[in-house]
Amino acid sequence: MKINLTSANPINLKTDCLVVGILDGGKLTASAKKANKTMGGIIQRLVDDGDIKGTSGSILMIPGHPNSPARRVLTVGLGKAHESGVAEYKQAVDSAATALARLPIRNATVTLAETAVADRNVSERLRLLAYAVCDATYQFDQTKSTKERKRPLARVTFSVSSRAASVRARRAIRESQAISNGVKLSRDLSNLPGNICTPSYLAAQARKLQRSHGLKVTVLDEKRMEQLKMGSLLSVSRGSRQPAKFIIMEHRGAAQNQRPVVLVGKGLTFDAGGISLKPAGGMQEMKYDMCGGASVFGALSAVAELGLPLNVVGIVPSSENLPDGAANKPGDIVTSMSGKTIEILNTDAEGRLILCDALTYAERYKPDAIVDIATLTGACVIALGHPASGVFSNDDTLADQLLEAGEQTRDRAWRLPLWDEYHEQLKSGFADIANVGGRGAGAVTAACFLSRFTEKMKWAHMDIAGTAWKTNTKTGSTGRPVPLLTQFLINRSTN
Repeated sequence: MKINLTSANPINLKTDCLVVGILDGGKLTASAKKANKTMGGIIQRLVDDGDIKGTSGSILMIPGHPNSPARRVLTVGLGKAHESGVAEYKQAVDSAATALARLPIRNATVTLAETAVADRNVSERLRLLAYAVCDATYQFDQTKSTKERKRPLARVTFSVSSRAASVRARRAIRESQAISNGVKLSRDLSNLPGNICTPSYLAAQARKLQRSHGLKVTVLDEKRMEQLKMGSLLSVSRGSRQPAKFIIMEHRGAAQNQRPVVLVGKGLTFDAGGISLKPAGGMQEMKYDMCGGASVFGALSAVAELGLPLNVVGIVPSSENLPDGAANKPGDIVTSMSGKTIEILNTDAEGRLILCDALTYAERYKPDAIVDIATLTGACVIALGHPASGVFSNDDTLADQLLEAGEQTRDRAWRLPLWDEYHEQLKSGFADIANVGGRGAGAVTAACFLSRFTEKMKWAHMDIAGTAWKTNTKTGSTGRPVPLLTQFLINRSTN
């Protein structure tokens, strides 16, 4: 998808579809008024007749007029976005993007960013538009012998009201394009089945990013992990015929002595639960247990595309979790890279077992901040549902930065506690720590487990179990939280 920007009068542009906004009560926006005049007053007549009401997300397609260079005009209700804010605006742009994706058109001109929104400037409005269009036009057919007919929409031009606005907006478009490319990469990786997207496949994709985006890539094999005493991570891979891979991607955009931000993503390419076997129903979706790792791929590709003046390290520990004679058993005790011993009470709580060694390894970079991302617990889905990712942190400033980036991109998150009282649930009579803490507060105790391996660092954990995947859909992976992570890094690079 190619995204362009123009400050020219959109009514004079030749386009397959011109998109204009209608406010609550049928009030025409500036571009809608111009289009109405060019089209002989038809938009106002449709408003007067009740065909167009302006409620948020409502749409109506109007065929082209002889006096207009647009082949068709799509009216989109904006509701009271100018008063109430981003929720109604996002509903409107999502509706417009879905309609455009279904049309047999090659290009479109969209004027919705011209209209004021209560709590969003023009750059933020453009980002929301760009994300909506890229999401609506996403397709995944890599594993089909007969490819789906590609949606023809290839170019979208966003209109802004003045050249002064376009100066700020061009940066927003560039960032949105990079983030959208990162989201697509993340979704493609996450949607691939476990027999294709293995740990070795992920390592190969990192090598591709090295060639295409200039990242420095290092892949550690199991022999090297053994030398580093990553006993927790390797205990998970013992049940699989696929060798584990420890993938490191580095973007060096600042001075060598600048401390990096480290992103650590869970890369479980398939999770059957191990000996603590998951129920059969829905297990096919456990290919998505590497969405955390995929989000690190997406964020690093976006950062490299933008050339951010920042040092960023992405780490993806990757394995499978399967039942086997060599697999972890409930009651086993393993020794992590940190030296801490872990009693494995449930083999299906394996994500934290691979992440803890990755977090210990990350210490060598002396990070300015470290964020791990994982589809870690069903308990987080119970707590927050699907709108928000869970955030846990030992540093208030870092947590606030992540939450703010989520609000900017509408890739939202919510902070949950890490109180000492929850650590009591992880006590073990046989090891330093148990890998699960019982039924209560499962997302919290999982984060508490990880916090034991990050005591020397400013750290945050994101549980994306509820946000990274849409069950029973053709598109599956959402690509979240690539927008949040990339915006977080953009913000840090400009501060």
